[in-house]
Amino acid sequence: MRLFAAVLPPEDVSGDLASVVAGLRKLPGADGLRWTGRPGWHFTLAFYGEVADELVPELSARLERSARRTDPFPLSLRGGGRFGERTLWVGAAGDVRTMRLLAERAEAAGRKVGVAGDQQRHRYRAHLTLARAREGADLAPYVSVLADFAGPTWTVGELCLMRSRLPRSGVPGEQPHYEALTRWALGGGG
Repeated sequence: MRLFAAVLPPEDVSGDLASVVAGLRKLPGADGLRWTGRPGWHFTLAFYGEVADELVPELSARLERSARRTDPFPLSLRGGGRFGERTLWVGAAGDVRTMRLLAERAEAAGRKVGVAGDQQRHRYRAHLTLARAREGADLAPYVSVLADFAGPTWTVGELCLMRSRLPRSGVPGEQPHYEALTRWALGGGG
């Protein structure tokens, strides 16, 4: 199954962002972007790709230890940016250092289990993907609107192991389906 570790924003935080995204979707050219639906909003910490069923229990045990070793931390959605001309995202503010530490621990859990995941080594950048372009797009107007966005602060209190099911119907605009398989509370030592 296709798995990744993530932090999910709470409903009130997602609701605040949804009103901003509704405005972004009215900008010229917005219909040419593939917008991530609200149920798909998450901060990916580590992407594992296809994971054999027999590896999931060990991966889960390691992620649980990672969660216990990481204290809850404050976070908010803040600002925005783009990766090239293809991906539009909203960023994070607050204790991003602890978010990065949690991402490193989630990535290490996958490596220790032997899960291939994302082999590219890069410094973790906390972001929540809002939209993608199939081809290059001028994302500057969207980034400009997001520049002043500041969502409410919440306390990140759990780590989630997520399953993603990619669209198979071939229907344009169909979204991947995301499901939280397991959630672990942060903190508790160990």
